[in-house]
Amino acid sequence: MRFLSLFLSLLCLPAFSSAQVLQSFVEEQQSLPVLQGAIWGGVAAYADAPTTPIFALHENTRLTPASTLKLLTTAAALETFGPDHRFETRLYAQTRPDENGVLHGNLYLQGGADPTLGSTRVTGGQPWQQVVEQWVKAVQKAGITKITGTVIADVSAFEGPSVSPKVNWENMGNYFAAPASPLCFNDNSFEIHFKPQLRANQLTELAGTTPQLPQLHLQNFVTTDGKTKKDNAYVYGAPEQYNLKIFGTIPTNLNGFTIKAALPDPALFAAQMLQNALVENNIPVQKEAQTTLQAPDYTQQQLLHTYYSPRLKDIVVIVNKRSFNLYADMLLRNLALKEGKKGSIENGLNALNRFLQQHKIATANDTVLYDGSGLARDNLLTPQTLLNTLVYMANSPYFDIYYHSLATPDDRGDLLLLRRFLKPFKKVDQVRVKGGTIDGVKAAAGYVHDKDGKLIAFVLMANNLASKDESLLRMHEAVIKQLLQLP
Repeated sequence: MRFLSLFLSLLCLPAFSSAQVLQSFVEEQQSLPVLQGAIWGGVAAYADAPTTPIFALHENTRLTPASTLKLLTTAAALETFGPDHRFETRLYAQTRPDENGVLHGNLYLQGGADPTLGSTRVTGGQPWQQVVEQWVKAVQKAGITKITGTVIADVSAFEGPSVSPKVNWENMGNYFAAPASPLCFNDNSFEIHFKPQLRANQLTELAGTTPQLPQLHLQNFVTTDGKTKKDNAYVYGAPEQYNLKIFGTIPTNLNGFTIKAALPDPALFAAQMLQNALVENNIPVQKEAQTTLQAPDYTQQQLLHTYYSPRLKDIVVIVNKRSFNLYADMLLRNLALKEGKKGSIENGLNALNRFLQQHKIATANDTVLYDGSGLARDNLLTPQTLLNTLVYMANSPYFDIYYHSLATPDDRGDLLLLRRFLKPFKKVDQVRVKGGTIDGVKAAAGYVHDKDGKLIAFVLMANNLASKDESLLRMHEAVIKQLLQLP
């Protein structure tokens, strides 16, 4: 009770609260019941005085950041490519058609590492059906009426695992852990539909998938739960594996229920959808669609179409505000491509670490990273590294873009991290936050403005939590409120 009383009383600290009082408050929070057996740390500083922290606790201890890691990835991407960069996907014909319109060879889809291809998630994006339609029209415009070869998806830009080896098996087959690919398509995901389920504790029935996938085989072990409205169903399957199993529960419902899963092979799916569309438009394709790791000599081929992605600054909004893992991990691999290397996880992480060290954001010992999204539980970085990133971007010409890519407390994005913040303290426009939540981890980092409008960067990270008790989030809110009241 003593700690609870202290906590409640500190929530009501007057507006003249000093940094010294805030440091004491932060240190006291280590005794909260939710942090028993856990570790909690953080740091805050004015952006124009980063070496004089407002408070600091375990700021140089490596902790699991969860999705706050995306702050590093998006910062590096904006600084490397610029906010108006667009990724390109090209369609080639192996040769020109003969006088009868016959293409004696293949069509090639050259994967250009566009995270958003065939998705409307980002402003300016187009659904995959419209993208395929553009490709078909380009083939028709080239005078091609028949293809003796096939449609080949060129995935040679990447190498190595398509999902970080440190991602949990429970997550791997689901849309939020979809595999990266040089030829992403439809956010590398598909929908699984369940028939209406009226009774609890019953085995569910499947109603199909959207889109339909060749070769897919689903084994369903999902049951109904009449006590929750949450989706607790998980798809188990590795990349390129078409035999998937679904476990867990979905709520009872009258209208059916839908979950999302990861496409086993996004590039192959793109090639198959193009081939199907060609056939439907009376352009027969002799062989089955396929992928290749060996790029042809494109200087000897005929370019039929170039598809341009939305601007990077709009992609970054989805990465940070919606915490979309696939786009973050794709940006990581693009950092490697920019250096002229294969878009592997390892090369992307090396490029990211070089960025951090060159700009004095982190030393080699400050980070141990396995992806660009924070999905891997084994990722480690110090709170100070996150703070340094925020401070660095506060001085970047792209700061306004970076700042507004973060969620406000009343934003439906980023899991409504501070969803109770509005009621007692209505200053949502002065707070921008990136949250991070995985098993045993809750983190928040971002910016606030003090009473005089001066910019403060802050980081709060908790690891090894034993429960999902939301009192930790309320405590994070309390720290942010006090930062807002600093003179």
